[in-house]
Amino acid sequence: NFDIVEVHNRPLLLFKLINKVKSKFIFYFHNDPLSMKGSKSVKERLKILKNVEKIIFVSEWVRGRFFLDIDQKLQTKTEIVYPSVNKQKKIKKEKKIVFVGRLNYSKGYDIFKDAVIRILEKFPKWKAYSIGDEDRRNIYINHPRHKELGFLNHKKTLNILNKSEIAVVPSRWDEPFGRTSLEATSRGCATIISNKGGLKETTDSAIILNNLNSNELYFEIKKLITNTKKRKSLQFLGRKKIKHLISVNTKIIDEI
Repeated sequence: NFDIVEVHNRPLLLFKLINKVKSKFIFYFHNDPLSMKGSKSVKERLKILKNVEKIIFVSEWVRGRFFLDIDQKLQTKTEIVYPSVNKQKKIKKEKKIVFVGRLNYSKGYDIFKDAVIRILEKFPKWKAYSIGDEDRRNIYINHPRHKELGFLNHKKTLNILNKSEIAVVPSRWDEPFGRTSLEATSRGCATIISNKGGLKETTDSAIILNNLNSNELYFEIKKLITNTKKRKSLQFLGRKKIKHLISVNTKIIDEI
């Protein structure tokens, strides 16, 4: 006997439960609905809409994917509730450039590799760090001032972002949201992102790459290093104007 049952990211599980449990259902989409079993077809997505009280999406991009070839008027039954963070205190920065994510092609790690090697050669006072892993590795950064830290827990990752000047999220993959960008900007990193998926929805204080290639990334990092005023301004705005706060979004969930 439950008043509300939340199902996250598992359409097939929802279909099993709706016939067995007499409750109101709320469904959360954290990823692209068109990539999941149970929500790939229009028929399946309409079935989800019919059987739940609300569908909550982590970004407008994810909602747009759900309503592909579906009447937009049905969006009244849906909400966007973004992943969120708390405001952070200012911490003294170090000359570090950081990449967080899978060390693979879809996350743009090869783009980061080519750009950051050129940066480290040109600016000897700067260092670079990669946080993440990949089972099938074929991209490696060989430079004495680059350090690969492997997979780190969330707390350690956030501590590094707190101390870093610049963060890079050059994803080729359509990120459903892009939490790294949100966490980096909220911790005062001057952040560079690609224009993929929901990344643009994470913050209004990031540089968006017009062309997703290593040359463009190199020039954007170079600008941030040489233009201290611009770098500090981005860091300040990212920390001050956090777009998605836990204190706000928990209230939205409570109201729903």
